[in-house]
Amino acid sequence: MSILDIDERLFALADLVEFGRSPINDYKEFDGRCAVGIIEGGCCNEENVHVLEDFRKHCDVLVSMGECAINGGIPAMRNNLPLRECLEEAYLKSPGIWNPAGILPNDIEIPLLLHRVYPCHEVVKIDYFIPGCPPPADAIWDTVVALLTGKPVTLAYERLKYD
Repeated sequence: MSILDIDERLFALADLVEFGRSPINDYKEFDGRCAVGIIEGGCCNEENVHVLEDFRKHCDVLVSMGECAINGGIPAMRNNLPLRECLEEAYLKSPGIWNPAGILPNDIEIPLLLHRVYPCHEVVKIDYFIPGCPPPADAIWDTVVALLTGKPVTLAYERLKYD
């Protein structure tokens, strides 16, 4: 959503980039190199790890965007509890849950949950970080334009703090 907050600058960005694998086009596989990749979200299941590792292999520069990608974000709050306890709370014990058989999800189509949520830089090498929850659109714009034009990435204090 923060990328959409770039507003009319999206048109200028569209002239600079070609979207490979993204939510915009819903492509599932890479078909070549990516000059600049942006990843959001941490790794909480084995599919997330696989996708991130594959993304890293195809990207010349990889940017971790947002607190979930950088620190694990709110999903990482479960890191202080055993995974089984989290699953029991979500599927067996929470108010409003109706699960008379007491079954925890275990379908082979569901990616296996990791025992903790990992920030992206603990799984692969990350070249740049854009902090925030959500990251400010101006910080995204400044970073992407700098990377695409070969300029140094610098994020002004004003882009990240609201004093």
